[in-house]
Amino acid sequence: MMISQSILPASLEELQRLRCRVAFHALKFRPEIRSLGSQIVGRLRASGRPYLAYHPGLLRDTLAFHGCAELFQDIHTELIQYRRNQMIKRGTVKEQLTVDSVSIKKNGSCPLMPEEVGLLLQALGYPSTTIIYLAGSETFGGQRILIPLRAMYANLVDRTSLCSQRELSDLAGPESPLSSDLPHPPPPKSEKELIEEWKKAGPRPRPLPPPPARPFYAHEKEGWYGWIGENDTEPDPSPIEFRRQAHRLLWDALDYFVSVQADAFFPGFHNDGSGWPDYSSLIMGHRLYQTPSGITYRPDRKTVATLFENVSDHLYHPPRNWTMAARQHLNNSARIEGIKMSATMSKPASFLAHPLPECSCRTAKSPVVQPVKDKHGALLFGGEEDCPDWMVRTLALVPTKNNEPQSEDYEGELPEDDPSQDTQQESDRSDTNKSEQDEEMDPDD
Repeated sequence: MMISQSILPASLEELQRLRCRVAFHALKFRPEIRSLGSQIVGRLRASGRPYLAYHPGLLRDTLAFHGCAELFQDIHTELIQYRRNQMIKRGTVKEQLTVDSVSIKKNGSCPLMPEEVGLLLQALGYPSTTIIYLAGSETFGGQRILIPLRAMYANLVDRTSLCSQRELSDLAGPESPLSSDLPHPPPPKSEKELIEEWKKAGPRPRPLPPPPARPFYAHEKEGWYGWIGENDTEPDPSPIEFRRQAHRLLWDALDYFVSVQADAFFPGFHNDGSGWPDYSSLIMGHRLYQTPSGITYRPDRKTVATLFENVSDHLYHPPRNWTMAARQHLNNSARIEGIKMSATMSKPASFLAHPLPECSCRTAKSPVVQPVKDKHGALLFGGEEDCPDWMVRTLALVPTKNNEPQSEDYEGELPEDDPSQDTQQESDRSDTNKSEQDEEMDPDD
């Protein structure tokens, strides 16, 4: 169906604009989510400083799908491989169970680790006092994998550190109690039963019985990983686990609201190649529609992997040229260059991940629409400004989801490139780099 396509021809531009109004205006979160999200944003900005939202993108299914198990250790590698084996049996993954995770990461198919994100933020010049909001209901690896990032940025917070348990429970609403899914100890035996067992134990003398096995403590059974210490098969989700999954949807919605309102956003994993918009891409698309002037980084993970490979021997004391290269790449990703790249990578999967230009401006081929206002004078429909030239050129180059060329509706309106404008941009960029070089000193000098 045409409605399921991400990129529509220019003749259906108003339909695309309607889809944007439905996605970004008509569909809203519950009042409780918006209220608590606004409180979190207020608490983050209470000190008068901006905050940066960061979504790690470390999901078990994502890591298993791309084969990133070797980036972890111990039990986490085993859990990822178990899930990957399930995907292979279902036909979701066509590759082998064991793959070279290092090569996959160099290709940009694995998420950035929190330690790498911290080093990139340092290269950008973010001070150690920067407030970072950790978004997402699941961070595979838990708090242990966040230790390096927390060591660099002590103000790493999430919803649990900004909200009380009462506030979070009120968000879920009243719930009926469920039986615990923790293992129950066997009932104690009476003295008579113990004597009968002794009499039936066999001839004497007997060797001493083996010592009892160490019991599994409650904290070892909590969560979705406790089963791996007892057997090789992951059990079916219990009622409590289903309730936790429902809670994760609420936490994701809450963090989505806070991330869209953030002063800056840094994704750990976006454009995952699955063909569907991921959590970070949806946030980036919403920010691009709501606050296009906001800082949204779009790092190329393949380029970042190359940068870290060149400085692997001294990550925490990189040379000045590495810092400048990383800073230039990330700053460019937050500017027009990054938006152009996002158009070619995100838009074919979903217009929600890149709602430009149809949802924000009008091209030369756009139909003329009479603006409509409400009773308060606010603009409801029409009145959009003309799209800039670079945005029109980018739209014509975006491939469709089926790798087909873009519609010819935009070919007649492609403006010619202005070489003088490009020369001026390069001159401004070089002047900026020179000024940055003068301000910072090389620690190796």
